[in-house]
Amino acid sequence: MEVFRICYEKYDNRLTSSGSANRWNLQGQQVIYTGSSRSLSTLELVVHRNVIVPTFQYKVMVISVADEENLVKHVRLADLPPDWRSLNAYSKLQRLGSEWYQRQETLMLKVPSAIISQEYNYVINTEHPDFSSKVQLVRTEDYFWDNRLL
Repeated sequence: MEVFRICYEKYDNRLTSSGSANRWNLQGQQVIYTGSSRSLSTLELVVHRNVIVPTFQYKVMVISVADEENLVKHVRLADLPPDWRSLNAYSKLQRLGSEWYQRQETLMLKVPSAIISQEYNYVINTEHPDFSSKVQLVRTEDYFWDNRLL
């Protein structure tokens, strides 16, 4: 399967994580957030950054992950708290993601997007034993910001 990540050009040459806390992980947990499409990845970036600076060069990272069901744990909407899209639910979702990360249950966690809940993001655990053999940066592509998004 292919997943996508949009990043500054200076970070586009390898698959690394900052370890920053986010919706599905705690501080210090090395995960990479990706989207199931370029368009979802664009929306996620616009929503999560307070400011998009179109003068910075962005790239799309095209990431290939082995297409094996046992590598993915799917978080279903029915299993989430009713307020899962709100900031108030962050601690609950971080606990869920942190437990998945610490147990190294699977290489990836498939989670609904808080922007479009019928679409999915994939959180990749870079510390999982299968990471180096099952995940590969295929290529990077130039990214064009349409000014209507900004």
